[in-house]
Amino acid sequence: MNTDKIYAEQLANEYAPKDTSKVMALRKLDTRAKLPATIFAYTFGLIASLIAGVRMCLSVNIIGSHTAAGFVLGVIIGIAGLFGISVNYPIYRKLLANGKQKYAHDIIQLAKEISES
Repeated sequence: MNTDKIYAEQLANEYAPKDTSKVMALRKLDTRAKLPATIFAYTFGLIASLIAGVRMCLSVNIIGSHTAAGFVLGVIIGIAGLFGISVNYPIYRKLLANGKQKYAHDIIQLAKEISES
């Protein structure tokens, strides 16, 4: 096995112009269908987790006033954070289903063209 030849071919492929094939278009459509739901899920989950973290800090008197009102406020904020965490996945699934439904016709048509050729 000639490793120099393999390396040369790999390097040539790296610099060769990329053609826009149907498979690449299919991947782009798939990404376009899934990306908004993924971005929302990460962003919303991060914000909800931070809210739950604020609750924890308020409840154990790390931040805020060291009174019962601060503790109660921490519990209320914590409920909101935990609610956000618990609904994140169902919202993600709904957004993902909507994205897939939006691009389903184009993806199926392109997949049929690829499989027939």
